[in-house]
Amino acid sequence: MTDSLMRTYARQPITFDRGEGVWLWDQEGRRYLDAVAGIAVCGLGHAHPAVTKALCDQAGRLVHTSNLYRIAAQEELADTLRRVSGMSRAFFCNSGAEANEAAIKLARLHGHGLQVDVPVVVVMEGSFHGRTLATLSATANRKVQAGFEPLVQGFLRVPYDDLEALERVARERKDVVAVLVEPVQGEGGVIVPRAGYLAGVRRVCDAHGWLMMLDEIQTGLGRTGRWFAHQHDGVLPDVMTLAKGLGNGVPIGACLARGAAAELMGPGSHGSTFGGNPLACRAALAVLETVESERLAERAEDTGAYLRERLAGALQGLECVRAVRGRGLMIGVELARPCGDLVAQARERGLLINVTAERVVRLLPPLILTRADAALLADTLVELIREFCSRV
Repeated sequence: MTDSLMRTYARQPITFDRGEGVWLWDQEGRRYLDAVAGIAVCGLGHAHPAVTKALCDQAGRLVHTSNLYRIAAQEELADTLRRVSGMSRAFFCNSGAEANEAAIKLARLHGHGLQVDVPVVVVMEGSFHGRTLATLSATANRKVQAGFEPLVQGFLRVPYDDLEALERVARERKDVVAVLVEPVQGEGGVIVPRAGYLAGVRRVCDAHGWLMMLDEIQTGLGRTGRWFAHQHDGVLPDVMTLAKGLGNGVPIGACLARGAAAELMGPGSHGSTFGGNPLACRAALAVLETVESERLAERAEDTGAYLRERLAGALQGLECVRAVRGRGLMIGVELARPCGDLVAQARERGLLINVTAERVVRLLPPLILTRADAALLADTLVELIREFCSRV
């Protein structure tokens, strides 16, 4: 391992050489079922022909020009996102953290327009929004924040899935201008709120003139069985952020807005050198076209339900299994004690998983996962968890 990289990651001792569909192969030629998908990024799996063709075609024509000029692929992508989301305008960047930074800036502009000198954004306990200074300040994780103080001010934290706490803030504070919330908390442990929670957040925001801002970076683009997770609750946000699955591995993020929020930015108020360049936008267009034509959101809902049912049935009765939960192909298996060792044990058996919140096995497989793939995933994981539970 080279000593030339900053030590920002505790990397696993493996290097992948190629991928195809839901499978990855390491440099020794061993095959692995990928239930991480680059942390919910490779929704179409690896080396998908539509993305490969789009990248090759565009790379041979034009990669980058900057946003000093019109970009046809960017305009087409914005139009497509508007059609599938119901939002009005898009700003393109390179990552989820950048998309959330744009959303936070929109909240500040909205607040100043309301004559609020120090605008406050309500965020949630257990949240994760990124690692830039503003987004780590919005994130509820001291490990992410430690060493980077002073944090950015202007965030107020309340419990997740607790409308009474949000209503109490509305009664007591006059400086709140927006709510930033994940429809399902990913890093927080795949926490699915009760039905109607997002609709309640929408009502509170409407009653007090707040922006409802949804972080759909992990949940969006078919992952939970809908184009966007908030559609399960039948609501529409004022601002929505996307990234991860949008480019299937090509870095691209987006901040979408509608109504008055879509008109807050003007020339010079925000920007990105690389954001929305022709190469990234062609990749994203290929992703959206494939998700739509192959009905991958519906497939994720069906395969995800099958996978959850298979896991729950096989793990029923094990005292160390607290819950099997999720939506679509965003699934968490919560155990009674820290289970980080399962990552290496699964890898040894040809399965790639992730553990978050110390005790939750998080599964984020590609949306193209078949039932046969899901059965193999479930059987391998169940065996590992049974062994884990048998150890004192």
